[in-house]
Amino acid sequence: MPLLATPTYTTLRANRSPREAATIAQVDVRRFFYDLLHTAAAPDFQPIESLSDRDAVGLVTVAVEIALTSDPAAGDEYQNWYVDEHVGMLAKVPGWRRSRLFKTSSLLQEGNDETATTYLCLHDYAPDNGLGGAEHKASMDTPRRTAVFEKYVARKSRQTYSLFYVFGPASRDLYSLSQLDPPSSASFTSPSGTLQTSANSITSRITTTTTTTPSGLVIRYRLQGNPSPSAPVVVFSNSLLTSYAMWDPLVTLLQQHRPDLCVLRYDTRGRHALPQPPVAATLADLASDLDALRAALRIDRFACLVGVSMGGATALRYALTYPTRVARFVAADCNATSSAANTQAWRDRIDVARGGGIAALAGQTVARWFHPETKDETVAWMTDMVAENDVEGFAHSCTALWNYDLKEQLPGCAVPGLLVAGEADGKGTLVKAMESFKGLVGEEGAALHVVPRAGHLPMCENPQGFWDAIKDFI
Repeated sequence: MPLLATPTYTTLRANRSPREAATIAQVDVRRFFYDLLHTAAAPDFQPIESLSDRDAVGLVTVAVEIALTSDPAAGDEYQNWYVDEHVGMLAKVPGWRRSRLFKTSSLLQEGNDETATTYLCLHDYAPDNGLGGAEHKASMDTPRRTAVFEKYVARKSRQTYSLFYVFGPASRDLYSLSQLDPPSSASFTSPSGTLQTSANSITSRITTTTTTTPSGLVIRYRLQGNPSPSAPVVVFSNSLLTSYAMWDPLVTLLQQHRPDLCVLRYDTRGRHALPQPPVAATLADLASDLDALRAALRIDRFACLVGVSMGGATALRYALTYPTRVARFVAADCNATSSAANTQAWRDRIDVARGGGIAALAGQTVARWFHPETKDETVAWMTDMVAENDVEGFAHSCTALWNYDLKEQLPGCAVPGLLVAGEADGKGTLVKAMESFKGLVGEEGAALHVVPRAGHLPMCENPQGFWDAIKDFI
């Protein structure tokens, strides 16, 4: 609590951004500090942050503020009654979850004799509860309560609140942005530049920012599309050496044909600098990164996960590891197993990136990826994107594609999947590779759709063809 009186905290209020100042000017802000004295909870109580939005929204909190008389014994008498009698009786009220007792913080009392001591009681209940019922009335009608309140309580106030939003580690509230009028007022860039919000249509809003996983990895992501908090979320996992911008052509089509969807894209591990010291990534790490992002955004379950290349392998790994967190997946242009030759090829590419620079690797990589008929502007766009990748990020993330084998686990996959490949990926060899394991996915296997006039990144080379391949699945 003393840290709240230091410049680290106080300067946040003293140096508000123009946006914050304009917002605060429209509301009545009252700020108090309290010390926690006592807490009691139901045996199966779970903190709000551990609940899904579906289970958390609608929870009820009753806030009771108590001002005491000047009697020196008032504080002890009130607190003893609360702990000895009141909480136990409240616990019998149907739907009771937790009760906490706070007292005006010692931080405010120091050097300020005029600050009156108040007690704050917070009682949490399920949406369906017994407030106002027999048990609740009984908790407020006992001889001891009457005696304590008549002698020691000078004033009591009571407010009832219903939970409607839970903040998480990652920005996700497109709905509030969608309510701003005119839409242009949704445009904002934070002073640090790490958060941008904007409007790309009358109803659609975009949030672009970062979140940090428990492992210290910073993930940049973009959330856009249907702003409803209950909108199904489709997440896209990009290939190695690309950013989430590689999905731009497909997302344009998706929003035209499926405005009901919320779209999440993110830069996978290795696009940017890694936490130090860097460690060699595995597919399990990539799946864990995605689940950390899901949790930070408080998404209970992805409606669909679409990944390509390394992102496709990530989709397979994620479906196997977190089957309850995704309803279906699309794995594009990837293999279920790696080879020794493939591992050596990645080692050679690391040498190129470290020796000649990432730009040298970019030209070689994109030339290998694309179909001969791919437009020049698409080739240039992708070459520039690859050339912006962090060198050491690449070196320590391409290892996820070394020495892995998912084939033995695929029959146990409980998530419906679809496989997609560009017809010319690896001059047709990847189509054959995916044909070899499509029947292994789950009990019934997975369909394989081949996109014409496309190589390793069909959603970039032939976005309409890729959309046609997945539109009936997602």
